[in-house]
Parts: sequence; C-alpha cells; structure tokens
Amino acid sequence: MTSLRSIQLSTYIRERGSCTVAELKEAFGVSHATIHRDIASLVEEGEIRRVRGGVAAIPPEEAASSERAFDSRYQDRLGRNREAKIAAAKKAVATIEDGDVIFLDSSTTVYYLAREIQAANFANLTVISNSLLVIREFPLFPSSCFLVALGGNYDLQLNAFLGAATVADLERLKIGKAYLSALGATPEGFFSRHEYHSYFLRRVLEIAEESYLLITSDKFGRSGLFDIGPLSSLNGVIADAALPDYIPGQLRK
Repeated sequence: MTSLRSIQLSTYIRERGSCTVAELKEAFGVSHATIHRDIASLVEEGEIRRVRGGVAAIPPEEAASSERAFDSRYQDRLGRNREAKIAAAKKAVATIEDGDVIFLDSSTTVYYLAREIQAANFANLTVISNSLLVIREFPLFPSSCFLVALGGNYDLQLNAFLGAATVADLERLKIGKAYLSALGATPEGFFSRHEYHSYFLRRVLEIAEESYLLITSDKFGRSGLFDIGPLSSLNGVIADAALPDYIPGQLRK
C-alpha cells in the first residue's frame, strides 16, 4: 500500500511511538475495517509492528537497516556528495519567498532543499512534490506550509511517483517556482537516465513560471540518455561551487 494515507499513517505512528487502533481510526476518520487493512499493509511492509493494544513504530536503527535493504541505490545517492548538495540547497532556499507555490522534484539534491525549508520560517508556502521522501517528511515542515502530493505509480529507484496519473495530477496545478536536479549538464542541456522521469520534468518546466536547476559541480560536463531541456528553459542554475563558463550569465544564481 503506497498511498498518501499510508504515508501519513506511518508518519503519525512514528511521531508518537505507539498508538491504539481506536486512536488511529478517530485521527484518520476511517472505518474499523479500513484502519485494520491499512495497519496490516504497513506491518507487512515493515513500517510498523503490532503490540498489545495497538501498533508501534520500528526503532530507528531497525528502520534504517530496513530502508537500506529496501532501496540501497537511493540511499547511496542520498549520502553521496552530501556537503555539496547542502551547499547548493542553502543557496536555493534564498530564492523562495512567502506566498510561493513551489515544486520539489524527487532528486536527492532537491531533498536537501526540502530540509532547508523545514528549518526555515516561512509564513505561507505551498509545496508540490512527487517525492515520497518529501511527502513522508512533510510533518517536519513549518505548520504554515501546505502540501500537494502527486500520486501515480511508485518508482523504487527514484523513490517517487511517476507515470500518466502523476502527469495528470501535475497538469491541474499552477507552479510558481520549480526546483529540480539532473544527472548532468552540458552546453547542450541537462539530462536524466530515465525516460519517464525526463518526460515528467519537461512537463514541469512547461507549467512552471520559473524553473531552477540544483546541481553539484561534479555533474557539470556529464550527459545522459534522455534530454530534460536546454539551459535556456531555466531561470537559474544553482550549484555548490563556481559555474562553468557555458552557463549563461542570466542563469547564474
């Protein structure tokens, strides 16, 4: 069960440590049968465990090992070049203003921007995302933030929702500023190794009023199988270090 309610349910239990079935039924406004089905799915997926009188969160050390086994490639990317990603994210958060409607993609670089937003003090911010990690951590965002979670088919490698249903959700929305990353960037554009992912991000670029590429300096000069767009489709390129000469002056942030 990978749905928004399952994510919220798992987060709710994790924040409280343990809950009774009655408490969960009331908190989520669902029937007795529905909450038991949801609990059974989360137990099967290793998200929670049953205890006397209800359910309990998995201890952090067990959850961490479980996550690594579940998707080691994503976990590896999350930790790789971490300091550079944080440096780019700190620059990017300065481009966000109260009242913005922003899109955060499912890249590990943009995840660190989500972490910067969590620590910020925005009075009014709408976040749109297809990233499972961003959605799961949304209770950690300032209470003044509003989430629009894009659904669809879950992609394990990207830890994100993609596909026709995700694009349909996206096309009903208005995006003020989009933040995305890429496998690499060259004078010819920026790239992904995933066809469906590149198509989805091209639609984001077409819908958003402004688009920003967050990228670590080790990715400059690297291309990929699928083109996301030309550099001219962006409003800014934000990196941890100096930008190469082929980045146009108006895109330097």
